[in-house]
Amino acid sequence: MINVRDSYLAEILKLGKRPAMWILGGVFLLLAQVFGYLLPYVAYRTGSGGFAAGESRARLLADILPARLVGNTLGGFPMFAGAIAIVIGAIAAGSEYGFGTLKTILTVRPQRLSVLGGKLMAIATIGLILVLAVFVSAAGSSAAIATAEGRALDWPVIGDLARGLGAGWLIIGAWSLFGAALGVLFRGTSLAIGLGLVWALVVENLVRGFAVVVGFLDALQKWLPGVNAGSLVASLGATPQTEPGGTPGVTTAVGGTHGLIVLVGYVLALGLIAAATLRRQDVG
Repeated sequence: MINVRDSYLAEILKLGKRPAMWILGGVFLLLAQVFGYLLPYVAYRTGSGGFAAGESRARLLADILPARLVGNTLGGFPMFAGAIAIVIGAIAAGSEYGFGTLKTILTVRPQRLSVLGGKLMAIATIGLILVLAVFVSAAGSSAAIATAEGRALDWPVIGDLARGLGAGWLIIGAWSLFGAALGVLFRGTSLAIGLGLVWALVVENLVRGFAVVVGFLDALQKWLPGVNAGSLVASLGATPQTEPGGTPGVTTAVGGTHGLIVLVGYVLALGLIAAATLRRQDVG
Protein backbone atom coordinates (compact mmCIF):
# COMPACT_ATOMS: atom_id res chain seq x y z
CA MET A 1 0.00 0.00 0.00
CA ILE A 2 1.39 3.39 -1.01
CA ASN A 3 1.30 5.84 1.90
CA VAL A 4 1.33 9.63 2.12
CA ARG A 5 5.13 9.73 2.33
CA ASP A 6 5.53 7.85 -0.96
CA SER A 7 2.92 10.05 -2.63
CA TYR A 8 4.68 13.14 -1.31
CA LEU A 9 8.06 12.07 -2.68
CA ALA A 10 6.49 11.28 -6.05
CA GLU A 11 4.77 14.69 -6.17
CA ILE A 12 7.94 16.56 -5.25
CA LEU A 13 9.79 14.73 -8.04
CA LYS A 14 7.07 15.55 -10.57
CA LEU A 15 6.74 19.20 -9.60
CA GLY A 16 10.50 19.67 -9.55
CA LYS A 17 10.69 18.49 -13.17
CA ARG A 18 7.89 20.73 -14.40
CA PRO A 19 9.17 23.87 -16.17
CA ALA A 20 6.01 25.73 -15.13
CA MET A 21 7.03 25.57 -11.47
CA TRP A 22 10.46 27.04 -12.17
CA ILE A 23 8.96 29.76 -14.36
CA LEU A 24 6.38 30.70 -11.73
CA GLY A 25 9.05 30.78 -9.04
CA GLY A 26 11.26 32.96 -11.24
CA VAL A 27 8.41 35.35 -11.95
CA PHE A 28 7.66 35.60 -8.23
CA LEU A 29 11.28 36.42 -7.39
CA LEU A 30 11.47 38.93 -10.24
CA LEU A 31 8.30 40.75 -9.19
CA ALA A 32 9.48 40.88 -5.57
CA GLN A 33 12.80 42.42 -6.61
CA VAL A 34 11.43 44.86 -9.18
CA PHE A 35 8.51 46.24 -7.17
CA GLY A 36 10.01 45.77 -3.74
CA TYR A 37 13.49 47.18 -4.33
CA LEU A 38 14.46 48.20 -7.87
CA LEU A 39 11.67 50.67 -8.64
CA PRO A 40 11.62 52.25 -5.15
CA TYR A 41 15.41 52.68 -5.25
CA VAL A 42 15.29 54.22 -8.72
CA ALA A 43 12.56 56.59 -7.52
CA TYR A 44 14.69 57.50 -4.51
CA ARG A 45 17.82 58.16 -6.56
CA THR A 46 16.05 60.17 -9.26
CA GLY A 47 13.51 61.93 -7.06
CA SER A 48 10.74 60.82 -9.44
CA GLY A 49 7.34 59.36 -8.80
CA GLY A 50 6.25 62.08 -6.37
CA PHE A 51 9.14 61.46 -3.95
CA ALA A 52 11.06 64.67 -4.55
CA ALA A 53 10.41 66.02 -1.05
CA GLY A 54 13.20 65.22 1.41
CA GLU A 55 10.95 63.59 4.00
CA SER A 56 9.22 61.37 1.43
CA ARG A 57 12.52 60.32 -0.14
CA ALA A 58 13.96 59.51 3.28
CA ARG A 59 10.98 57.31 4.05
CA LEU A 60 11.27 55.61 0.67
CA LEU A 61 14.88 54.72 1.38
CA ALA A 62 14.10 53.59 4.92
CA ASP A 63 11.50 51.14 3.59
CA ILE A 64 14.10 49.26 1.50
CA LEU A 65 16.86 49.09 4.12
CA PRO A 66 17.55 45.88 6.10
CA ALA A 67 15.62 47.03 9.18
CA ARG A 68 12.40 46.94 7.12
CA LEU A 69 13.13 43.60 5.48
CA VAL A 70 10.07 41.79 6.87
CA GLY A 71 7.46 44.43 6.10
CA ASN A 72 8.81 45.33 2.68
CA THR A 73 9.18 41.71 1.57
CA LEU A 74 5.70 40.74 2.75
CA GLY A 75 4.09 43.69 0.98
CA GLY A 76 3.74 41.79 -2.28
CA PHE A 77 2.36 38.58 -0.79
CA PRO A 78 -1.38 39.35 -0.66
CA MET A 79 -1.59 40.14 -4.39
CA PHE A 80 1.42 39.03 -6.47
CA ALA A 81 2.31 35.96 -4.45
CA GLY A 82 -1.34 35.06 -4.02
CA ALA A 83 -1.96 35.00 -7.77
CA ILE A 84 1.12 32.86 -8.41
CA ALA A 85 0.22 30.51 -5.55
CA ILE A 86 -3.23 29.92 -7.06
CA VAL A 87 -1.61 28.82 -10.31
CA ILE A 88 0.83 26.53 -8.49
CA GLY A 89 -1.95 24.89 -6.50
CA ALA A 90 -4.17 24.41 -9.54
CA ILE A 91 -1.34 22.87 -11.57
CA ALA A 92 -0.27 20.55 -8.76
CA ALA A 93 -3.78 19.27 -8.01
CA GLY A 94 -5.56 19.57 -11.34
CA SER A 95 -3.05 18.59 -14.02
CA GLU A 96 -3.50 14.85 -13.39
CA TYR A 97 -7.06 15.14 -14.74
CA GLY A 98 -5.90 16.73 -17.98
CA PHE A 99 -3.10 14.23 -18.45
CA GLY A 100 -5.44 11.35 -17.68
CA THR A 101 -2.94 9.95 -15.19
CA LEU A 102 -5.00 10.12 -12.00
CA LYS A 103 -6.84 6.91 -12.86
CA THR A 104 -3.49 5.21 -13.56
CA ILE A 105 -2.09 6.39 -10.24
CA LEU A 106 -5.08 5.03 -8.34
CA THR A 107 -4.82 1.63 -10.03
CA VAL A 108 -1.52 1.14 -8.18
CA ARG A 109 -3.82 1.06 -5.14
CA PRO A 110 -2.83 4.11 -3.11
CA GLN A 111 -5.72 5.53 -1.12
CA ARG A 112 -7.22 8.63 -2.71
CA LEU A 113 -6.59 10.66 0.42
CA SER A 114 -2.97 9.49 0.45
CA VAL A 115 -2.55 10.81 -3.08
CA LEU A 116 -4.16 14.12 -2.16
CA GLY A 117 -2.17 14.34 1.07
CA GLY A 118 1.04 13.90 -0.88
CA LYS A 119 0.01 16.63 -3.30
CA LEU A 120 -0.87 19.08 -0.53
CA MET A 121 2.38 18.39 1.32
CA ALA A 122 4.30 18.96 -1.91
CA ILE A 123 2.45 22.24 -2.46
CA ALA A 124 3.35 23.30 1.09
CA THR A 125 6.99 22.44 0.47
CA ILE A 126 7.10 24.44 -2.76
CA GLY A 127 5.50 27.35 -0.92
CA LEU A 128 8.09 27.26 1.85
CA ILE A 129 10.93 27.17 -0.68
CA LEU A 130 9.46 30.20 -2.47
CA VAL A 131 9.09 32.16 0.76
CA LEU A 132 12.67 31.41 1.81
CA ALA A 133 13.99 32.29 -1.66
CA VAL A 134 12.13 35.61 -1.71
CA PHE A 135 13.41 36.58 1.75
CA VAL A 136 16.99 35.63 0.85
CA SER A 137 16.90 37.61 -2.41
CA ALA A 138 15.26 40.57 -0.65
CA ALA A 139 17.95 40.48 2.05
CA GLY A 140 20.62 40.59 -0.65
CA SER A 141 19.04 43.56 -2.40
CA SER A 142 18.48 45.40 0.87
CA ALA A 143 22.07 44.84 1.97
CA ALA A 144 23.38 46.05 -1.41
CA ILE A 145 21.31 49.24 -1.19
CA ALA A 146 22.38 49.89 2.38
CA THR A 147 26.04 49.44 1.44
CA ALA A 148 25.70 51.70 -1.60
CA GLU A 149 24.08 54.42 0.54
CA GLY A 150 26.52 54.02 3.44
CA ARG A 151 23.82 52.91 5.87
CA ALA A 152 24.15 50.40 8.70
CA LEU A 153 23.08 46.80 8.19
CA ASP A 154 20.49 46.74 10.97
CA TRP A 155 18.62 43.48 10.47
CA PRO A 156 15.29 42.53 12.08
CA VAL A 157 15.46 40.45 15.24
CA ILE A 158 15.07 36.69 14.84
CA GLY A 159 11.55 36.69 16.29
CA ASP A 160 10.29 39.24 13.75
CA LEU A 161 11.97 37.39 10.92
CA ALA A 162 10.42 34.08 12.00
CA ARG A 163 6.97 35.67 12.19
CA GLY A 164 7.45 37.13 8.73
CA LEU A 165 8.47 33.80 7.26
CA GLY A 166 5.54 32.07 8.94
CA ALA A 167 3.06 34.68 7.72
CA GLY A 168 4.39 34.46 4.17
CA TRP A 169 4.15 30.68 4.21
CA LEU A 170 0.60 30.81 5.56
CA ILE A 171 -0.49 33.25 2.86
CA ILE A 172 1.09 31.17 0.11
CA GLY A 173 -0.48 28.06 1.63
CA ALA A 174 -3.98 29.53 1.77
CA TRP A 175 -3.92 30.79 -1.81
CA SER A 176 -2.28 27.63 -3.21
CA LEU A 177 -4.91 25.49 -1.46
CA PHE A 178 -7.55 27.72 -3.02
CA GLY A 179 -6.11 26.86 -6.44
CA ALA A 180 -5.76 23.18 -5.53
CA ALA A 181 -9.36 22.92 -4.34
CA LEU A 182 -10.57 24.53 -7.57
CA GLY A 183 -8.39 22.14 -9.56
CA VAL A 184 -10.02 19.15 -7.87
CA LEU A 185 -13.53 20.59 -8.09
CA PHE A 186 -13.28 21.37 -11.82
CA ARG A 187 -11.05 18.39 -12.70
CA GLY A 188 -8.42 20.40 -14.48
CA THR A 189 -6.25 23.49 -14.48
CA SER A 190 -7.66 25.96 -17.01
CA LEU A 191 -10.94 26.81 -15.35
CA ALA A 192 -9.39 26.58 -11.87
CA ILE A 193 -6.65 29.06 -12.74
CA GLY A 194 -9.05 31.39 -14.55
CA LEU A 195 -11.62 31.53 -11.76
CA GLY A 196 -8.93 31.72 -9.08
CA LEU A 197 -7.21 34.70 -10.68
CA VAL A 198 -10.52 36.46 -11.35
CA TRP A 199 -11.40 36.07 -7.69
CA ALA A 200 -8.02 37.23 -6.36
CA LEU A 201 -7.40 40.09 -8.77
CA VAL A 202 -10.90 41.29 -9.66
CA VAL A 203 -13.64 40.20 -7.26
CA GLU A 204 -11.78 40.99 -4.05
CA ASN A 205 -10.68 44.40 -5.36
CA LEU A 206 -14.27 45.23 -6.32
CA VAL A 207 -15.54 44.19 -2.89
CA ARG A 208 -12.88 46.31 -1.18
CA GLY A 209 -13.66 49.26 -3.45
CA PHE A 210 -17.41 49.23 -2.79
CA ALA A 211 -17.11 48.28 0.88
CA VAL A 212 -16.90 51.96 1.86
CA VAL A 213 -20.40 52.63 0.49
CA VAL A 214 -22.19 49.28 0.87
CA GLY A 215 -22.54 48.03 4.41
CA PHE A 216 -22.82 44.29 3.82
CA LEU A 217 -19.74 44.37 1.56
CA ASP A 218 -17.78 45.95 4.38
CA ALA A 219 -18.77 43.03 6.60
CA LEU A 220 -18.05 40.54 3.82
CA GLN A 221 -14.55 41.81 3.07
CA LYS A 222 -13.43 41.01 6.61
CA TRP A 223 -13.67 37.31 5.76
CA LEU A 224 -12.02 37.34 2.35
CA PRO A 225 -8.61 35.64 2.05
CA GLY A 226 -6.92 38.55 0.31
CA VAL A 227 -8.13 41.13 2.82
CA ASN A 228 -7.01 39.00 5.75
CA ALA A 229 -3.65 38.33 4.10
CA GLY A 230 -3.21 42.08 3.57
CA SER A 231 -4.13 42.84 7.16
CA LEU A 232 -1.76 40.16 8.46
CA VAL A 233 1.23 41.57 6.59
CA ALA A 234 0.24 45.11 7.60
CA SER A 235 0.45 44.04 11.25
CA LEU A 236 4.03 42.88 10.55
CA GLY A 237 5.17 46.14 9.03
CA ALA A 238 4.00 46.21 5.39
CA THR A 239 2.80 49.66 4.33
CA PRO A 240 -1.00 49.75 3.77
CA GLN A 241 -2.25 50.78 0.36
CA THR A 242 -3.96 53.83 1.86
CA GLU A 243 -0.64 55.34 3.01
CA PRO A 244 1.93 57.15 0.82
CA GLY A 245 4.05 54.57 -0.96
CA GLY A 246 1.65 51.84 0.13
CA THR A 247 1.52 48.43 -1.51
CA PRO A 248 -1.58 47.22 -3.41
CA GLY A 249 -3.44 44.56 -1.48
CA VAL A 250 -2.10 45.57 1.95
CA THR A 251 -5.02 46.66 4.13
CA THR A 252 -5.94 47.38 7.71
CA ALA A 253 -9.54 46.22 7.41
CA VAL A 254 -9.04 43.75 10.27
CA GLY A 255 -6.39 43.10 12.88
CA GLY A 256 -3.40 40.83 12.46
CA THR A 257 -4.77 38.19 14.83
CA HIS A 258 -8.08 38.11 12.97
CA GLY A 259 -6.21 37.72 9.69
CA LEU A 260 -4.11 34.89 11.09
CA ILE A 261 -7.13 32.96 12.38
CA VAL A 262 -9.12 33.39 9.17
CA LEU A 263 -6.23 32.25 6.96
CA VAL A 264 -5.68 29.16 9.11
CA GLY A 265 -9.41 28.49 8.76
CA TYR A 266 -9.15 28.75 4.98
CA VAL A 267 -6.24 26.29 4.91
CA LEU A 268 -8.23 23.73 6.92
CA ALA A 269 -11.52 24.28 5.09
CA LEU A 270 -10.01 24.16 1.59
CA GLY A 271 -8.07 21.02 2.43
CA LEU A 272 -11.25 19.33 3.65
CA ILE A 273 -13.20 20.46 0.56
CA ALA A 274 -10.54 19.03 -1.75
CA ALA A 275 -10.45 15.76 0.23
CA ALA A 276 -14.24 15.35 0.30
CA THR A 277 -14.50 16.09 -3.43
CA LEU A 278 -11.75 13.71 -4.51
CA ARG A 279 -13.08 10.94 -2.28
CA ARG A 280 -16.46 10.99 -4.04
CA GLN A 281 -15.32 11.73 -7.60
CA ASP A 282 -15.63 9.29 -10.46
CA VAL A 283 -12.16 9.42 -12.00
CA GLY A 284 -12.71 6.54 -14.39
